[in-house]
Amino acid sequence: MKKMKSIYTVLVSLLLLTGCDNDLDQTPPLLLESSALEEFGPVLNAAYHYQTGGSTPMGVMGDFRADNMLMLESPYTSFDTYNADLAGLDLVEQFFRPFYSNLYKAILSANNVIENSTKPTEIAEAKFLRALSYFKLVMVFGDVTVNLSPSPSPSDLSILTRQPAADVYNNVIIPDFQAAIAGLDNSGLASGRASRIAAQAFLGKVYLYRGNFSEAATTLGTVVSGAAAAGISLESDFANVVVDGNSEIIFATQLSTSVPNAYGSATTFVGWFSGADTKSLTPLDPRLTAAFDASSAAGGGTDLRKALTIDTDNQNGSKKYTGALDQDYIELRLSDVILMHAEALNETGSAATTVLPLLDPIRTRAGLNSLTGTVSSQADVRQAIADERRVELALEGHRWFDLVRTGTVDAEMGATISSDYYVFPIPNSEILASDGVITQNDGY
Repeated sequence: MKKMKSIYTVLVSLLLLTGCDNDLDQTPPLLLESSALEEFGPVLNAAYHYQTGGSTPMGVMGDFRADNMLMLESPYTSFDTYNADLAGLDLVEQFFRPFYSNLYKAILSANNVIENSTKPTEIAEAKFLRALSYFKLVMVFGDVTVNLSPSPSPSDLSILTRQPAADVYNNVIIPDFQAAIAGLDNSGLASGRASRIAAQAFLGKVYLYRGNFSEAATTLGTVVSGAAAAGISLESDFANVVVDGNSEIIFATQLSTSVPNAYGSATTFVGWFSGADTKSLTPLDPRLTAAFDASSAAGGGTDLRKALTIDTDNQNGSKKYTGALDQDYIELRLSDVILMHAEALNETGSAATTVLPLLDPIRTRAGLNSLTGTVSSQADVRQAIADERRVELALEGHRWFDLVRTGTVDAEMGATISSDYYVFPIPNSEILASDGVITQNDGY
């Protein structure tokens, strides 16, 4: 899986050439004259590289916005206040602008490959990356601008009008993932590239986010049943689930100390979770500790994931990550897919005796008993799966987005939070650059 990192090293000088302020006007590396190019591999690799600009913001937003991690220094404490303060300049520059700008650079690079490459596999990979980029943008910002052109006109402000999230899902994200499934095999897994099974897994996740539980159950079930043939399996030891290149990874954004991170900060998500950043030296939220304790109490033993995930002695967050700046950001791993599959089956009316055994391999690894026979109603099974997701995927950037998509923000956070703050603020620099065509999210 480290082959992509060596590719990034070759590209570093090219990637540093892009520096325009208006992100939708970016010219990808080596693409000053796309018609003159014969090889689009470097442009495709740029689309991979720009994903690194979204990894740390996504991880921080997913856990610090929720009830897993805490910010301790102003203005970063705005992550826990759920008001317009989150749109402050420091926060925008730290998280939202690099996330926004790099994903649109990835999209523009992908557009160029899709439009100009003659290699079907490159086009399929580019569609995977474009779908993934738009999926993240919609999760974070809601309605977003859509550009599918490799050379958008700087004077055409109409392409900057934000499109409804539902349209982005239906017209871009879902079709692109479907095209990636049709055009890819699983040979890219070993080198960390897009693969058919990764596209299937993300498509199933998209269906889950859209509330299309029947399609989600079918698609995610295909991933679970096909994992072994693709060389994907649950790690026997939970200590290894975020180790680079482990057997459970379906797709990860690869980070390397030999290449400047597109995020542009010396602190990656690993530093935020482990208390290495001065803005949050003791970030552990006591509510996450309580969640692990509740898991142990309900599971008939000690949840082994607690000691391997959080540092309760020093309250400085994570024991989950042992890497540094080159720790890969895992976008999707098998246990996540298994839990989503169980959730989709439960929502389609499958019996608890069918759904709960799916969790057994995950719980056995954690030193816990099966939940089969302990709960039976759809609502109770739903809560059991949500609780399992919280402790299994803690500090991997999922918690806040899970609460939003399941409509459980208020219940789980113990407060009434305006839906305006389920999404994050559009960077003001983008609004200004568009002459106000790009609008801000309500509440900010």
